[in-house]
Amino acid sequence: MANRSRQTFLKRRKEKERAARQRLKELRRRERTLEKAAAKRRRRGGSDPDLAGIKPGPQEPVWKIAGVLTEAEVHAIEIEEAEADDS
Repeated sequence: MANRSRQTFLKRRKEKERAARQRLKELRRRERTLEKAAAKRRRRGGSDPDLAGIKPGPQEPVWKIAGVLTEAEVHAIEIEEAEADDS
């Protein structure tokens, strides 16, 4: 009996690689669909918890919100800011 040609094996390997790529693409498509659905549910559920409490426009300095500075340090910073605004 005659042996099969090299082309047959190359073609079969090529077909398997193509099928594997198609499976990966389909998997990525399904994952993306699930991600979109999850994002839609988050939007419907309200605002993003990372953005809660943030308002448009200039924000309060972190040191004022956190209260990590002493009153003397806060006073010194406010004086510096006032002097910078006057200039």
